[in-house]
Amino acid sequence: MHTQRLTLTLTALASAGLLLTACGTESGAGPEGGSGGRSVETEPLLTGVRWSVDSLTVGGKTYEAPDDAHLKIGKDGRAGGSFGCNSVGADVTIKGDTLDFGEPLTTERACEDDGRMRFEKNVVRALGKEKFTARVDGDRMTLTTAKGDRMTFTSRPDEPEAPLTGTKWTVRAVGDAKSAAPLPKDVADKVHLTFGEDGKVRGNLGCNDVTADAEAKDGRITFGTPATTRKMCPGKAMATERRLLKLFDGTARYELERNTLRITAADGTVIDANTGEK
Repeated sequence: MHTQRLTLTLTALASAGLLLTACGTESGAGPEGGSGGRSVETEPLLTGVRWSVDSLTVGGKTYEAPDDAHLKIGKDGRAGGSFGCNSVGADVTIKGDTLDFGEPLTTERACEDDGRMRFEKNVVRALGKEKFTARVDGDRMTLTTAKGDRMTFTSRPDEPEAPLTGTKWTVRAVGDAKSAAPLPKDVADKVHLTFGEDGKVRGNLGCNDVTADAEAKDGRITFGTPATTRKMCPGKAMATERRLLKLFDGTARYELERNTLRITAADGTVIDANTGEK
């Protein structure tokens, strides 16, 4: 039986959903006609598909997923997504139609919506404890444990990505490749960047306004020396600004997915931003 190991990375958590790749079609424990679906489908069906999470059932109780909860797997074997608040990733071993997840990794943003946080915690807990059997039927996928716990998904066409240029990107978190912390409350919703058609980026870093050259090409942004205003602000605002200034005077990688932007500076600093939409 073919075994494939996939490493889910948080970087791809901005470009990836779940969970199966196979060179061909493999059958599960029962015949296709009797099971209502196929256990493992061909690669084109599962890779590059945004799987929207519909629900999670644990211990007989069903939790409806937030509207934007999703998982996606890329053809490069990297996968990830979000269950309503944070980016989540884990290793997963695939044997036939069985999926065995390692310990999930998440960013560390705290969301004010208790329902989102509760759903996310339940999913992360379930992924790290049990093996799942996967079944796909058309645009539906179900992952089920031996105890009967399950997650249901629907594949939906990807929505157009917000363009890098001309979009006001509100910075939500700063961290590294493994974790990101939300911005302090006194600067939350104030930090933003907008890339212009004129090759400039303008915005606010939590205290001061900033302008710099910014040339984006092939997934990278080359930033020039920043010009800022010279206000002095309370400690947390200035500390946030100092971290964001690490973006400039160098080349950073960037990734877009729908209304989210992730920028990784040369020193490994990661900045997560979105368009302000939920």
